[in-house]
Amino acid sequence: MLTTFALTLTALVLFYLAVSVKVVRQGYQYTIERFGRFTEVARPGLNFYPAFFYAVGRKINMMEQVVDIPGQEIITKDNAMVSVDGVVFFQVLDAAKAAYEVSELYVAIMQLATTNLRTVMGSMDLDETLSKRDEINARLLSVVDHATNAWGIKITRVELKDIRPPADIVNAMGRQMKAEREKRANILDAEGARAAEILRAEGEKQGQILQAEGRREAAFRDAEAREREAEAEAKATQMVSDAISAGNPQALNYFIAQKYTEAVSQFATSPNAKTILFPVEATQLIGTLGGIGALAREALGGDNTPTPPPPAPRRGPFGQSQG
Repeated sequence: MLTTFALTLTALVLFYLAVSVKVVRQGYQYTIERFGRFTEVARPGLNFYPAFFYAVGRKINMMEQVVDIPGQEIITKDNAMVSVDGVVFFQVLDAAKAAYEVSELYVAIMQLATTNLRTVMGSMDLDETLSKRDEINARLLSVVDHATNAWGIKITRVELKDIRPPADIVNAMGRQMKAEREKRANILDAEGARAAEILRAEGEKQGQILQAEGRREAAFRDAEAREREAEAEAKATQMVSDAISAGNPQALNYFIAQKYTEAVSQFATSPNAKTILFPVEATQLIGTLGGIGALAREALGGDNTPTPPPPAPRRGPFGQSQG
């Protein structure tokens, strides 16, 4: 009888110890209650709490979790109806607050994210909701995280999965995009044509400027050449005059003969002239060269002996010079 009692007592003690030992898995924390009142949080590992006095209240998942935001219809600021759904990522930082500060934590987070999503997107135009998704996520994250701070959780990310405008708005946006692209193409074509015309006009302007500069340079060179030719002519005339003043009348004869020879050479270089005809005045001019020299000597007080004129050339039956 005594042995049976001892065995029974031992079994009861072992059962009591087994019930009192609490094994907490990694990534979880348990709230421990004493007669229904929260006392502490059991950490991962082996924990001992006397049975019948202490009990596990809530098993809190401390890992990052995700809550789906169900699809809902939202009216934007410009009265456009869009369908939106998303997800909220959160992590429990304080197991006691998450267990006792809010009832139905997941439902509370979902409802809070849904209402704030309506508020944020309802204050924006349709174009802003489609183009500023990052801004919407940031605003939602700030609002929801601030509201859930008292629950001992941290909102890590808020992401919108999909924004679906109505079909008629999508078609209108497609037509608008097409018109905008055509507008940009027309603007680019016009700007290209304008740039081409400007470049063409600039090229013509530069060409005309260069031509004008070329003509000016050529005119300047021609004037300079004529000036130098006139200076050379004046210098030659001055030298002839100085020679005559010095008593050398042959310089005048040389000067006149040179001009006469140049004039005759122009007749000889004509491509159509095979026979040269001299007028009567030309033969008289040849005959008077000697007389001019004599007059020059008399004017200078030199020898008064007249120089006989050269014999006149013989004429042919048609007035041609025979040499």
